[in-house]
Amino acid sequence: MLSKGVRYMLLSTLFFSMMNVCVKLVSHIPALEVILFRSVISLVMSYVVLHRAKVSVWGKDRKWLIARGVTGTIALMLFFNTLQNIPLATAATVQYMSPIFTAILGIFLVKERVKVWQWVFFLVSFAGVVVIEGVEAEVDTFYLWLGVISSFFTGLAYTIVRKINTKEHPLVIIFYFPLMALPITSIYSVLNWVQPEGWDWALLFLVGVLTQLGQYYMTLSYQAEEISKVASLNYIGIIYALLFGFILFEETFHFWTYLGMALVLAGVVLNIQYKRRLTRKQLQEQKAAS
Repeated sequence: MLSKGVRYMLLSTLFFSMMNVCVKLVSHIPALEVILFRSVISLVMSYVVLHRAKVSVWGKDRKWLIARGVTGTIALMLFFNTLQNIPLATAATVQYMSPIFTAILGIFLVKERVKVWQWVFFLVSFAGVVVIEGVEAEVDTFYLWLGVISSFFTGLAYTIVRKINTKEHPLVIIFYFPLMALPITSIYSVLNWVQPEGWDWALLFLVGVLTQLGQYYMTLSYQAEEISKVASLNYIGIIYALLFGFILFEETFHFWTYLGMALVLAGVVLNIQYKRRLTRKQLQEQKAAS
């Protein structure tokens, strides 16, 4: 029987993967317009929850909250562009490089040290991207590297969240994401509007709802279980992406592409496991000292 936290994380990963499918199904609509719809829905849903919880939506450390919103918006714009232009599983795999960038950026923003082995794991993931670029004819190099830059900004956004730490309510941090995205996406969409038709409206609505559900169940999962137990379940998203890509978009890959994906994930997972071991060791040393 799966624990409550594990069930929540599996649901969260499924909802995020379904969101990616919806974004890909509306590839004829500009990515920023898709984000506009997502932002409106997310903003309304987040505000309702914060209002019911009687928490001020504006927070305290607004400088860093705005920075988190802006970096998250840039990351999402680049990721949605990547998602609409290269195979689903490849885009999802490259996005999982963000924990590596989080570790590196942590050196500068939160003064965390990166060990030698963590640099090795970063190179393993980077080698995976190079392998995919070199062997997969269906992957546009421009959008592949756009995905890498998206991962960098995602890592920057996560690092800022760590910088904010517990100063702000988690829902306030979430609220600033669509709040910062709306002005940028609104201006672009007015100038480059593509009229959604038929099922487009339902898909755009689902992008916002599925995102919110994914965030909601991820929060529940982290509240119910230790992070070390459920965080790695995020990578089941790759399996979802491969299945959805094969069934809905007839995506197939060469052996070397799968190898490249495996290298990207191996570097990320090894980095997380190594960091977890270091944290556990530090806690044991602190207990022994006290």
